[in-house]
Amino acid sequence: MKIWLVRNATLVVAYAGKRILVDPMLDAAGARPAVGNTANDRRNPLVELPANADELLGAVDAYLVTHLHQDHFDDGARARLDPSLPLFGQPEDADRLAADGFSDLRPVTERMDWDGITLVRTPAQHGTGEIARAMAPVSGFVLSASGEPPVYLAGDTIWYEAVAETIAHYRPEVIVVNGSGARFVTGDPIVMTADDIAQVRAAVPEATIVVDHLEAINHCLETREDTARRLTELGARERVIIPADGEQIDFELL
Repeated sequence: MKIWLVRNATLVVAYAGKRILVDPMLDAAGARPAVGNTANDRRNPLVELPANADELLGAVDAYLVTHLHQDHFDDGARARLDPSLPLFGQPEDADRLAADGFSDLRPVTERMDWDGITLVRTPAQHGTGEIARAMAPVSGFVLSASGEPPVYLAGDTIWYEAVAETIAHYRPEVIVVNGSGARFVTGDPIVMTADDIAQVRAAVPEATIVVDHLEAINHCLETREDTARRLTELGARERVIIPADGEQIDFELL
């Protein structure tokens, strides 16, 4: 199994003989306005795709879209992706993706099997209170396959009871969490802070945690350096990988 971080939450996951592109945000830097009601007005994305992006995106077998916010599926993705490839995601997003021209939609209500890989849709909560209700629906996914470690893609979620229950039930060996503590001017963070990631670490000490969703969108406030420093302060830095854009993680070598 390998994971490449492209940028933000955009990943390529090599798993059970397939390459899955997750949450493709492919716009050029500065193509979109800043997220409103946030602490700065920098246009998004904040950074360009990495130099190896064409190589990473060039040979994938399917797409997995956790939800349709622009930092997970944007106009660049609509223009660039092959609409005939399988696209897994939330049932609530199927009509909009069909209107975008994607012809092999595979909405995951609870679970789905695909060429030896099982995908299970899991709960996610994108903030608290009214903000979380406004940001819904969002999802996570657990991947499993013979000969591969169970992988939990937590999606845009804070640490809350359903995430803890997902971890306890599936005991994933690899967990990808969306960090940065993104937030609006008012209200609580809408994705995991470093303190939330420490809760994940405590829930499953034997797992490898990969932190993405950093330094690419204007309301993502915690940097890679911030995240590493805080996890170290909390005694939760062990087995946590914070990759750079374009970086490969080969789990057979860990």
